[in-house]
Amino acid sequence: MTIGRPPRVIQDLLHMNQPLTTSELNELVAGLSQLSRNLWWCWDQEAQDLFSELSPRGWQNLFHNAVAVLREVSEYELRVRLQDPSFAQHVRSVLADFKAYLSDQNTWTHQHAPHLHKNPVAYFSAEFGFHESLPISAGGLGILAGDHSKSASDLGLGFVGVGLFYREGYFQQAIDSNNWQTEYYNLVDPANVPLEPVLNALGVRLKCTVEIAMNIVTFQAWRVNVGRVPVYLLDTNLPENESHFRDLTLRVYGGDSTTRIMQEILLGIGGVRLLRALGVAPSVFHMNEGHAAFLTLELIREKMAAGFAFAEAQSETKTQCIFTTHTPVEAGHDRFTPDLMNYALQRYVAQMAVPFSEVIALGRVRPDDAHEPFCMTVLALKVSRAANAVSELHGVVSREMWQCLYPGTPVEQVPIGHITNGIHLLGWMKGSVRTVWRKKLTDERNSETAFLREKFGTDYAAALNSPDFWSKMTDPNFISDEELWAMRYKQRRELIEFGRRRLLLQNQRLTQGDFIRFDHLLNPDALTIGFARRFATYKRAPLIFQEFENIVKLVKDKQRPVQFIFAGKAHPRDEDGKRFIQQIIHLSKHSELAGYVVFLENYDIHVARQMVSGCDIWLNNPRRPLEASGTSGMKATCHGCMGFSILDGWWREGYDGTNGFAIGADAHSADVAEQDRVDSANLYNTLTQQIVPMFFNRDDQGIPRQWIQRIRNAMATMVSQFTTERMVKEYAQKYYNAK
Repeated sequence: MTIGRPPRVIQDLLHMNQPLTTSELNELVAGLSQLSRNLWWCWDQEAQDLFSELSPRGWQNLFHNAVAVLREVSEYELRVRLQDPSFAQHVRSVLADFKAYLSDQNTWTHQHAPHLHKNPVAYFSAEFGFHESLPISAGGLGILAGDHSKSASDLGLGFVGVGLFYREGYFQQAIDSNNWQTEYYNLVDPANVPLEPVLNALGVRLKCTVEIAMNIVTFQAWRVNVGRVPVYLLDTNLPENESHFRDLTLRVYGGDSTTRIMQEILLGIGGVRLLRALGVAPSVFHMNEGHAAFLTLELIREKMAAGFAFAEAQSETKTQCIFTTHTPVEAGHDRFTPDLMNYALQRYVAQMAVPFSEVIALGRVRPDDAHEPFCMTVLALKVSRAANAVSELHGVVSREMWQCLYPGTPVEQVPIGHITNGIHLLGWMKGSVRTVWRKKLTDERNSETAFLREKFGTDYAAALNSPDFWSKMTDPNFISDEELWAMRYKQRRELIEFGRRRLLLQNQRLTQGDFIRFDHLLNPDALTIGFARRFATYKRAPLIFQEFENIVKLVKDKQRPVQFIFAGKAHPRDEDGKRFIQQIIHLSKHSELAGYVVFLENYDIHVARQMVSGCDIWLNNPRRPLEASGTSGMKATCHGCMGFSILDGWWREGYDGTNGFAIGADAHSADVAEQDRVDSANLYNTLTQQIVPMFFNRDDQGIPRQWIQRIRNAMATMVSQFTTERMVKEYAQKYYNAK
């Protein structure tokens, strides 16, 4: 016997030398099937490596989808592969970790908010962005909802998500010969993604109904297992529904205002009814944006059916609800005409025995104005006990925007607080970078991590979310400049090779010479600047090119090369956003910037992960103060990519002068044209006077010491601060716990 080995390791070694019995094989096959349908694997590196090992090409081509990989591998092949002792042991180890995660009774919630473990938070969102294999999210709102769910699971929070299952998801992007964005849609096959049908006690599909217009619409639900957390997605694609109701859940934010209001009735009212049918009794209803606000009407209706008067029911409902607003732009808040409200809700409101005028008044700033549209945000604010914005500056903007609802209240006392957004760190951390940090944690020769090993043991997820870990980044004894620079080069190389593959796929008619040309596109030695996000016009994607001639000179400096990688989608109806994409692609192909600027099509979570890890600079230049929070730059920092941003949203709170780069001061002009002119000049000046010189200022060993010091500062001050773990704890302490 080897002295000092823990018992589990001894058992593992014994297992490895024994052929598997039929019972053991059955257990491992069943365990893999269960694991594939729980998105825990998308933030556990060992689990991802396991599915990748089963079919490397399938893993790569099937959107890193564990369910699809298992369907690609026959059960016979899987059983044969499990006879490989080392692979079987890998599976055992991952399944043991998975089981331990699901059964952990010592979570943060158990320790700090035990009643929130027993009484769940019901979190309603029109979109959830979990992973590239389940493309049912349009952008940042959905990504935030997905990350919120993952951290709720990690913290052991009693939590249930409610959303919609869009069977064609969000659009896929292609660029035509005129460099214009075109859209196409792919069906999401529930059998091929991490979804499970929701069944009733008899084992058949659970179905519920909701009144929409003069019809009764039937819906079913799918369950997404997100670690310990269930997220239910409502689906109207049933034969008993008329075709236009079957298509309510066809696409994310699809159709016109009529489709939108009907989707939101289904989400809010139908979502509450589903939870009731499941026997779930939430302690609080959390509306992630106004799309879900009709849930308040269903809670009021329930109370009126129990004997409450309308005003009393409204007051009681208010104690159950909280609301998060993400939108600092007036046009971003859903508004519906009185006629559309009457058409969509007349049958439903008839059950409430209250004049329709009183119901519609809940969504008006001026309740008696019969011509004022109904606003979902107004409804949510009126029937919530607490409301919050998603960054400090967004809180200021929101209090100014909605002061009209609180006449006589000074703007600073308008009851809208803020909790700054975050990211699910392990979900966004690229595997190769996670490996670097894990080696640091497990290296027993490194005395700097001894206290971390003592504190966290082998719980690497907890260690990587800890400020204690990231505070070590400023210590060269923990990780040297040389190691950090080597990591950065590896990440940049991986991004460039990923970009070359994508660009080859984007260009269909290629000769042999084209393949060679694409293999030399992008420079691994260049300062690589990334810009990837939704192409809304206020985000000003082409702002850098207002200094076109100067940018051409900058990128063509052979001693200090610079290159730009862009990605992102414009909403199908956003013609101006599409023109921004067209402009950038034209510059990348038909100007002096060709070869120094590229655009990667079909931006999704996978492309985002590649870019935030491989770029050196993450560019963000929204028109302030229209960026409510933003989270893409948060995902860059743990990889050693630094932010370069307008002081808007989260960056205004995170930037301290030593941990990235700011575009301009903590102020902005009210004149849009002047703001654009000043911001463009500041962007170019900071890029040329600070960023480029610092990046290329190398010592005798070729190491940019100042640059790496700034990376260290960024990691130490920002990574653990801007996570959804911190964010969800704040929600629990400030809002979920409060009454």
